[in-house]
Amino acid sequence: MSLSDLSAELSIVNSSKVSLLPNLLRFLAHIGFLNQHEDHYFLTPASHLLVKNEPFNVRSVLLMNHGPVISKAWSELSAWFQNDSPTAFHTAHGKAFWDYIVDEEPRVLSDIFNDALAGDSRFNTNMLITECKHVFEGVTSLVDVGGGTGTVSIAIAKAFPNIKCTVLDLPHVIGDCKGSENLDFVGGDMFDQIPDANAILLKTVLHNWGDEDCVKILKKCKESIPSREKGGKVIIIDTVMEEDPKQSNDQFIRAQHNMNMLMMVLYAAKERTKKEWEKLFTEANFTEYKIIPALGVRSLIEIYP
Repeated sequence: MSLSDLSAELSIVNSSKVSLLPNLLRFLAHIGFLNQHEDHYFLTPASHLLVKNEPFNVRSVLLMNHGPVISKAWSELSAWFQNDSPTAFHTAHGKAFWDYIVDEEPRVLSDIFNDALAGDSRFNTNMLITECKHVFEGVTSLVDVGGGTGTVSIAIAKAFPNIKCTVLDLPHVIGDCKGSENLDFVGGDMFDQIPDANAILLKTVLHNWGDEDCVKILKKCKESIPSREKGGKVIIIDTVMEEDPKQSNDQFIRAQHNMNMLMMVLYAAKERTKKEWEKLFTEANFTEYKIIPALGVRSLIEIYP
């Protein structure tokens, strides 16, 4: 689009503001968010990710993580280190993140949160199914714990019709989600009971919780799967932090550290190194694990009873 077309599309009527629009566009072009050719501007692959109608957009992730609610929690980080509040988010808003989503503007904020999770899932699911399809070999039933509105499970159920998929999440998250021939939605709490299955899927669940709660979740998972000889396993999609400082300039490593900070601000939780993951698996009485760094900033982890 040309500058004049952009001005019209953005409904900028004040001429003094129109004259400043090139400043913004030059900045966006400089950081690689836009491309410029003569007097026209074009989207880059990065900016395409924020276009609402793009199938793999992650715009809700940006709206949530950089919106006023979470930004306020970041501003309280210094105070949180010096007080007794459980999280920086709690310091900013007087309640936990999950409670805030339910209590404050539940429809608006919950929709953004659920869409953010779905957008993140859409972005990774294609790689999961194409690059890591071996993980589903021999699996006949799978429970997607904390699976939200089912973005990942819907894709798995479609790609592997022989697998019976169940999405487990809190009743208000499941809402009126409808299943299909090999997909069910179950309202429940992973700390209470997880339905039985060959495999349990935990996609970006454990980084929301401290070590003690993670061990509780993993033990519940272990109760719901058969022995390894009968095909039992837990599939984890989460970050395995890189500790080598020589890798600090790598974009993936930066993204891991950014997410690590966000988990601290929202939940007083964290992303984990290989050694920290291993400690959780041992405490939850799992006997073996393997890590496949195949999903961008995240890894695919399989653990066995």
